[in-house]
Amino acid sequence: MPPLETGKLSQKLLHWFAEEQRDLPWRKTSNPYFIWVSEVMLQQTQVQTVIPYYLRFIDRFPTVDSLAVADLNDVLKIWEGLGYYARARNLQKAAKIVSTELNSQVPEDYSGFRTLPGVGDYIAAAVQSIAFGRPIATVDGNVKRVLSRLFRINQPVNLTTAKNHFVEVAAEILDVKKPGDFNQAMMELGALICKPSIPVCDQCPVSTFCQAFEYKKTADFPKRNKRKQVPTYQIAVGVVLKNDRMLITLRKPEGLLGGLWEFPGGKTEEGESSEQACLREIKEETNLDIRVERSLAMIKHAYTHFKIVMEVFICQHVSGRVRLNGPVDHRWISFEQIKKYPFPKANHKVFSLLGSHLASERKIPVSE
Repeated sequence: MPPLETGKLSQKLLHWFAEEQRDLPWRKTSNPYFIWVSEVMLQQTQVQTVIPYYLRFIDRFPTVDSLAVADLNDVLKIWEGLGYYARARNLQKAAKIVSTELNSQVPEDYSGFRTLPGVGDYIAAAVQSIAFGRPIATVDGNVKRVLSRLFRINQPVNLTTAKNHFVEVAAEILDVKKPGDFNQAMMELGALICKPSIPVCDQCPVSTFCQAFEYKKTADFPKRNKRKQVPTYQIAVGVVLKNDRMLITLRKPEGLLGGLWEFPGGKTEEGESSEQACLREIKEETNLDIRVERSLAMIKHAYTHFKIVMEVFICQHVSGRVRLNGPVDHRWISFEQIKKYPFPKANHKVFSLLGSHLASERKIPVSE
């Protein structure tokens, strides 16, 4: 696109953004730490979902130093339900580095900020452009969609090797005088106007520059490679009761759902019933002999790359003392204490049923 056209596109887009942008809490601050937190949360998560989490998080951890010294359990509890928990763990790891090695100052240069745990190309570009005015283009899913239609880009947006091309195109049209506003405007345009299925072209401030609109091809863009079907795993989980307490175990701090608490269990092996898998997994993980009393629930849950069907059993402790193999910690807790611990969302789907069961059986005190 010629420089003159690029300037006109930028002018129209920025004017539209100034008038139509959503009222979001992280747009009311120039604090780089707050902007950083918001961008981490917004990765793969919808804006309306993020808002209450963001407000609670910065209220609980108002400075990078307060996050750095916090207990990981507290950090994950605030994050609970937002998903992609590695984001929270890496954010705290990075906060510790900023607090102890960088005089509590978020780096004002792209390369320095990019080296922090969990800071990829997108977050580095977003924070540096919005918080510090660095002329670096941001490219997320919304921006790729806008670019695909503006320039009729045939490379699939979900093709890893196409990433650099989208970054190059975004950099060509970036308004270097107002990079933060321009980057946010591009993302806002994708979220509000240039929608995936039915773009609102008659309200688009830059439709006169859009090649897909000009040739009536908006439905053909963006291009996307068909995703492979994700596998589904059968999971068996046991709520192990002993006197007036139940057993929870802590996942390793790294990996999927790292640092979260859960009811013990695991994958069902071929030729094995869910009940058999529950007995085996709990024996392997905790060294306990248990008795399965009944099935409580069948829970379906989807992760990014796979799905699970989880059967949850009510179990009784029979014998043995806890010796962990896999989990890194355990607790015997009352039902009321569940709220103190961060759990995966799949476990949350069980809580109300579990509370009702325990109240009816009066095996564990449950508040009315």
